[in-house]
Amino acid sequence: MNQQEAANRISHLREELEKHNYNYYVLNIPEIDDYTFDQLMAELIGLETQFPEFSDANSPSQRVGSDLSQEFKQVAHKYQMLSLSNTYTEEEIQEFDQRIRKLTDETFEYVCELKFDGTSISLTYENGLLTRAVTRGDGEKGDDVTSNVKTIKSIPLRLKGDYPAEFEIRGEILLPFSVFEALNSEREEIGEQPFANPRNAASGTLKLQNSSIVSSRKLDAYLYYVLGDNLPDDGHYELLQHAKSWGFKISEHTRKCQTLQEIFDFLHEWNTKRKDLPVATDGVVIKINSTRLQQELGFTAKSPRWAIAYKFKAERVSTRLNSVSYQVGRTGAITPVANLEPVLLAGTVVKRATLHNADVIKSLDLHLGDQVYVEKGGEIIPKIISVDMASRHPMSEPVLFIERCPECNTQLIRLDGESANYCPNETGCPPQIKGKLEHFISRKAMNIDGLGSETIELLFQKNLVRNIADLYDLKLTDIVDLDRMGEKSATRILDSLSTSREVPFERVLFALGIRYVGETVAKKLARELKSIEQIENATLEQLTGVEEIGGKIAESIINWFANDQNRLLIERLKNHGLLFEVKTEQKEGQTEKLKGLSIIISGTFEKFSRDDLKAFIELHGGKNVSSISAKTSYLVAGDNIGPSKLEKAQKLKIPIISEDELLQLTN
Repeated sequence: MNQQEAANRISHLREELEKHNYNYYVLNIPEIDDYTFDQLMAELIGLETQFPEFSDANSPSQRVGSDLSQEFKQVAHKYQMLSLSNTYTEEEIQEFDQRIRKLTDETFEYVCELKFDGTSISLTYENGLLTRAVTRGDGEKGDDVTSNVKTIKSIPLRLKGDYPAEFEIRGEILLPFSVFEALNSEREEIGEQPFANPRNAASGTLKLQNSSIVSSRKLDAYLYYVLGDNLPDDGHYELLQHAKSWGFKISEHTRKCQTLQEIFDFLHEWNTKRKDLPVATDGVVIKINSTRLQQELGFTAKSPRWAIAYKFKAERVSTRLNSVSYQVGRTGAITPVANLEPVLLAGTVVKRATLHNADVIKSLDLHLGDQVYVEKGGEIIPKIISVDMASRHPMSEPVLFIERCPECNTQLIRLDGESANYCPNETGCPPQIKGKLEHFISRKAMNIDGLGSETIELLFQKNLVRNIADLYDLKLTDIVDLDRMGEKSATRILDSLSTSREVPFERVLFALGIRYVGETVAKKLARELKSIEQIENATLEQLTGVEEIGGKIAESIINWFANDQNRLLIERLKNHGLLFEVKTEQKEGQTEKLKGLSIIISGTFEKFSRDDLKAFIELHGGKNVSSISAKTSYLVAGDNIGPSKLEKAQKLKIPIISEDELLQLTN
């Protein structure tokens, strides 16, 4: 393929992928399946790598994010991002209406829109391209999170139709309920504290230093306010309809209202219907529709005079605490669960509520038989928020966190700085054993077809498996006689176990279930240290030198390999033929011209993306690092370099080179 053919194909693929992204994430009417989409994306990435002269910061390929760390710089808002005044009663909305009517004699209409419970963002578009995304910050300035926002599929990188040359659009970045639940399950699996609600999860995700992780979190966004000069309409509602035609995801439930009664009808309707939405909402925003009148009414010191936020009251019910039970997770973490008298809350019957850890029980001062108040955190997870002390029986017993494992009776431990209590008997505690087996066979790990939690339970009960290596000792006769299992199903399991010997090292490492070593951490370790022997023998300093590996993760890895049973497990898995090192295949153009050099990249570049430069450094034997130290060989500086990195490099007298100078190092 020559250069012109590549340019044409790249342009076509970008248009196709942008169209399919819009159809799937905004219109919710996909035209192709995921496999076909992935094939188109893979072709585009391949061509952009082969022909870097056609690189484009707004290409659909950039949505996968970069695994290089970044520093967020502060950016001043062109228009202040003020908070809205809140109200919880219809009377206060009437007072709001009366205040406006005292300030103007004009006839006006309102717009009611759902108040999404996420994290605020301001997007700037120039000539139809996304150029900057900034958080609310303090209202005057916020963090530039453009690279992270570009990974959100429902935010267009390139607009369509007749849009203004330059404008700003604001909205809310959210984590859908389904993604939130999956994310919390994953966090609990690796021993991390779950997020309290989707809003906290979305906000924390947007501030991650690794945009490839942001991409994997599947954030969503709704846009709700257009700002700028030379806008095509005066009406706020009408501007949103224009924005929808440009490619933005606008809530279809926004409504114009002429009277207060119409506003109240909207509030009553959505106080119930919002529970059926896929994302969290916590109220309704009421705005004057005319943007000209908005400007005339102006602002107070803290909020606009022309808008108010009506907050829904969180639904709360009272019920009886019957007992507290304790669950043991795969990592040994003990999670207390409140068993409640069944009660209807937010449309579902609630019987249980998580208590998270011993500190939560202590802070609530729970007693058995207490009347407790329960809410749904983020409209999902039932949680006890307080106790009705007045109704407590004087002879009721306080809830005391258990001291021994409820499954194996081992004395529990609590590590310094940890919020959870743990059962340390990881090789003899049944829930931990079964949890590790289920994790090992899961799709993102070894992906063993035909095995599931029920089959694992049967194999465990029959004493056929007690650890993950035992799976590879299974024979057809062991499996075929299990309940609901025939020869065909048993053969499929054995075939899948055999095929899993080709699973790449990073997934095998993830499958081992080392605490805190999730999917991303496993990839980082495998890429940097190459083999299980290197990881096993690595010092704390070597492990923390790997990008994004902190002290807590490094100590967990060292402690895991300090266990003789775990090392024996590795040897058994090696004997079964699993991959415990990165396959090193000679790449075209590979040299060792940068061998021994530790190089850090910061800023944006003209010829290559940061990922391309990182791959270039690795291709020539160099090492990419994420932070500057006295051992850093070079800082490759692009535009908009983080000022703290530049200052530290100058202080340590680290050579600062350009993109071209890096290329010259390899001739």
